[in-house]
Amino acid sequence: MTKNKDTNSTSQIHFPVMSDNVLAILDPKQGETYLDLTAGYGGHANQVLERTLVSNQSVLVDRDQMAIDRLRNKFLGSGVQLIHKDFLTAAKELLEQKRTFDIVLADLGVSSPHLNTASRGFSFRFEAPLDMRMDQRQELTAGTIVNDYPQKELEVILRNYGEEPKARQIAKLLVDNRPIETTTKLASVVAQAWPGYSKVHPATRTFQALRIAVNDELRLVKEVLPHLVDSLSPGGRLAIITFHSLEDRIVKQYFSEIAGDRYDTDMRLLTKKPILPSQDEIVLNPRSRSAKLRAVAKIKNKKKGDA
Repeated sequence: MTKNKDTNSTSQIHFPVMSDNVLAILDPKQGETYLDLTAGYGGHANQVLERTLVSNQSVLVDRDQMAIDRLRNKFLGSGVQLIHKDFLTAAKELLEQKRTFDIVLADLGVSSPHLNTASRGFSFRFEAPLDMRMDQRQELTAGTIVNDYPQKELEVILRNYGEEPKARQIAKLLVDNRPIETTTKLASVVAQAWPGYSKVHPATRTFQALRIAVNDELRLVKEVLPHLVDSLSPGGRLAIITFHSLEDRIVKQYFSEIAGDRYDTDMRLLTKKPILPSQDEIVLNPRSRSAKLRAVAKIKNKKKGDA
């Protein structure tokens, strides 16, 4: 197992997932305003802003300080507004300011630099403290959950957020092996529940569950969706990229409710089925393998009583 050493700059390259699909579905035009709720390292944002040419009316949000620092350097002097907060808090504040946008994007995946930076504790490929915080200003870490939470609560987290079939057995193993202070020890403890495993490491689901719990990901996604729709200007487009079934289910259900087969809505579906990455992209960027893109648009100039 790789020791605690952050990878070099080549492995820190971050590919914006499904960038061609995002541009096609959002169709950015000159003069349109842009809100990126998970701007990360600016891959999608750079491509959109090259087309809108109005950076000073656009907003990039991220809860991670490392991402904010990269964004500040990347867009220095452009006039783009950066917000260092989680996307739910940022969306609420922008609505309070009565800001609306023509294009809204949220890429909900964990970035490659997060996974490749050992000290962040997102991956069991490196030995590191159990952290997994997107926003390192918060107190709750994966280590706190693993070492302090009751066995029953651990079981619920593993089952609900990791869809782990052996949640009860793994929760007991975690409690019995405390303290568990590193990513590699956590992975080895979880592997005890899956002797003779092959291919996908059995700790994958546990790491996903802990990351979701640490960052409160599902609640934030569920609560932010209505705010994002309210943030759209007439004719505005909203696209969301998810990376696991739990998030995708939330987005799919909400989009169906507001823009499905109904007459009393000012929203329309841009994607009746999720757009998936091409095989070529998956080869180039294996991280994109589980990505799903869904989008809606706010109908422009809909008259009262229109079907």
